[in-house]
Amino acid sequence: MGDRKKDVIRETDAEAIRLAKTLIRRARFGALAVIEPGTGSPLASRVGVATDIDGTPLILVSMLSAHTGAILADPRCSLLVGEPGKGDPLAHPRLTLVCRAARLERGSDEHARAERRYLNRNPKAKLYAGLGDFSVFRLEPERASLNGGFGKAYLLERTDLVMTAPIVEELAAGEQSALDHMNADHGDAIAVYAKAAGDGWIITGFDADGMDLALGDDVCRVFFPEPLRTARELRHVLVDMAKTGRVADETQSDS
Repeated sequence: MGDRKKDVIRETDAEAIRLAKTLIRRARFGALAVIEPGTGSPLASRVGVATDIDGTPLILVSMLSAHTGAILADPRCSLLVGEPGKGDPLAHPRLTLVCRAARLERGSDEHARAERRYLNRNPKAKLYAGLGDFSVFRLEPERASLNGGFGKAYLLERTDLVMTAPIVEELAAGEQSALDHMNADHGDAIAVYAKAAGDGWIITGFDADGMDLALGDDVCRVFFPEPLRTARELRHVLVDMAKTGRVADETQSDS
C-alpha cells in the first residue's frame, strides 16, 4: 500500500510550484479548517484571503468568530484555495496548505504591511478592518498538498512557497508608492500585462515573482520573466514587459 501511495504523488517540479503559487496569489477567499476548542472536532469556515509579499497567506478575522477563537487556542490549521469552474469541480486545481496561524500585533510594522496588502486586495474590507475586534493573522505554511487535476498530485514544502530573501523587505519599503504610480499613470501598460482589452485593471501587489492585478472581482496573476533579485530591478522589468507585450499585440494585429 505504501508503494501505491507514493506512485500517485508526482515529483515536485517548477511547473507544480508555479501552479501552487498562482493558486495562493489569485485567492480572494478560502476554506479555513481549525480545531474546535474543547471538542477537538474539525471546524471549517470561509475566510477572505490575501498574501504577504513573501507569499504567506493573510486573513482578517473577527475575534467574535468561532474560527478565530480556535486558532488562538491552537494555531494549527489548514487553508484550501482554488476556485472550481465549469463542469466537474474536482477537475479544477486546488491547494491545501498546512499552517500555523500567527496573530499580528496591531501597530507593528508587520501588521501595517499585512493590513495594507490585504486591503489592496480586498478593498471592501476597509469597512470593518479598523474595528477593534478584527485582527490580521499570517498563516505560516509548513507544507502543502497540490491537486492539479486528475492524476496530478504533488507535495510541497514551505521553501517551495515562501520567499525568505532580502528582496522581501526591499520591495515592501517601496511597494505602495510603486503601486500608486503605476495605477495612476500607467493604466495602458497594466492592460498589456493583463492581456486585456479596455481599461480598469489595477495592480494590487508586487512580489519577487510577479504581480497581482484586479478588475472588480476578476483577478489576474502575472509572473515576471525571471524572479527579481533586487527591488531596483522592478521598474526595468515593468518597462520591458510593457514593450514586449505591445510588440506582440502589434504582430498579432498585422497577421
